[in-house]
Amino acid sequence: MLDAIGLEVMAHVFAGVAEEMGVVLVASALSPNIRERRDSSAALFTADGQMIAQAAHIPVHLGAMPEAVMAVRALSPAPDETYIVNDPYTGGTHLPDITLVHAVRADGDEVGAYAVVRAHHSDVGGATPGSMPPTSHSIFEEGLVIPPVRWARAGKTDRDIERLLLANVRTPEMRRGDLAAQLAACERGAERYRAMLARWGREYVEGAVRDLLDYAERRTVAALAARVPDGRYEARDCLEGDGVTDDDIELRVVITAKGGRLRMDFTGTAPATAGNVNCPIAVTRSAVLFVVRCLAGDVPTNGGVQRAVTVYAPAGTVVNAAWPRPVAAGNVETSQRITDLLFSALAECADVPAQGQGTMNNMVFGGDGWTYYETLGGGQGASSTGDGPSGIHVGMSNTRNTPVEVFELEHPMRIRVYALRAGSGGAGIHRGGDGVIREYEALTEIDASLIGERRRYAPGGGHGGEPGKCGENFFNGEPVPGRIALTMRPGDVLRIETPGGGGWGAPEDLSATSS
Repeated sequence: MLDAIGLEVMAHVFAGVAEEMGVVLVASALSPNIRERRDSSAALFTADGQMIAQAAHIPVHLGAMPEAVMAVRALSPAPDETYIVNDPYTGGTHLPDITLVHAVRADGDEVGAYAVVRAHHSDVGGATPGSMPPTSHSIFEEGLVIPPVRWARAGKTDRDIERLLLANVRTPEMRRGDLAAQLAACERGAERYRAMLARWGREYVEGAVRDLLDYAERRTVAALAARVPDGRYEARDCLEGDGVTDDDIELRVVITAKGGRLRMDFTGTAPATAGNVNCPIAVTRSAVLFVVRCLAGDVPTNGGVQRAVTVYAPAGTVVNAAWPRPVAAGNVETSQRITDLLFSALAECADVPAQGQGTMNNMVFGGDGWTYYETLGGGQGASSTGDGPSGIHVGMSNTRNTPVEVFELEHPMRIRVYALRAGSGGAGIHRGGDGVIREYEALTEIDASLIGERRRYAPGGGHGGEPGKCGENFFNGEPVPGRIALTMRPGDVLRIETPGGGGWGAPEDLSATSS
């Protein structure tokens, strides 16, 4: 068993492999979505499918990755083979997120580990450019569904599979380049893992993995026991429609804490919807894992963390939907609402922040031969320790923004305004962060789509703090809803004002303190 120093060293070694995979991907990718926004994630897994380490990338990607690895393992991949998958019901999240799972050769014909890279592609076919239709009724409208299939052997892509995939997307050359970058990142992870085996030996490396998984479990259980007293905590929240109707969609959870282990029970949550806010169970587990990680603090992120929590989500609900329900917005919006829901329940007993913007503000644009996707930051909720930060990606998103110069250089559009939305954060002893304003002007005819939440129900404050402002959207100065597809013609302007975060502590308490 490793001592404390050995655990710390090996945790950083494994995490360094995942980080290097991410660097290779970003440096090699063609699309701004990966190259600039870094809407991608990398991780290393054991041969039996447990996460060894991840890079500090996208929570909704990483928490759902184990499902993709298990789906590939079921096909008994040979060493040096790489599989591709985006099917949300067989290891994926939503269709634009394409995952490559590479089987790392250990000794002879044995698989010693898996190097995994997931990236959001700005188009995978479907009814609308960008493959994020606001009003899809089935998964088939959202793009090409890829079950786990072999993509490459020993670094050589299966050209038949590649031709099939590229024939079903709007931007084939960009997809080809991004997928090649993903394959290169997986191969770099395999190379670094084999280097570890050569340096320390397989017995030591695999023993270190077991010790780290057990260590993360112990640390997580201890942290949860300290922060979440034994008991039962519950909350409810809702989504603002599903793209087909505007009816509220209720989410419920009961959290049972005992001895540092949590059970999340989503009984009472609304049935799966006709629209695309449905989640495959992998996305729900991902949101749960994010919240647990926030509570656990400085603990290595690996498969040991998830041992401290169990998830029960009744089959057929919006948080555990079944094929072929549409899921485009479930991955990006429902995952955000699940985190809000869980933090609301835990606010009964734990020191957690007020609600942040609770949405990714998904923007999709496309025209002749190009597509573009981005999410927008907003306000984070304030906490007991200070104001919430402004203009950042909150919760399950962790991307950067695309610089205005890059956006305008590569697309026939202009950014007229990009600024903080002053005063949108909720008041309190500590103020919620402000959202952002981003204004897009079309220079040619463009198909545009928006999927956003918190346009009707504001992010809540904590401990008496005031809510942040709801998000708002305007097309040529006229209000438009949070889910819409529209055609922009030259001179048309789409303005997005993202939500602010909730404040923390009653504002009157601040007045009393000041006097």
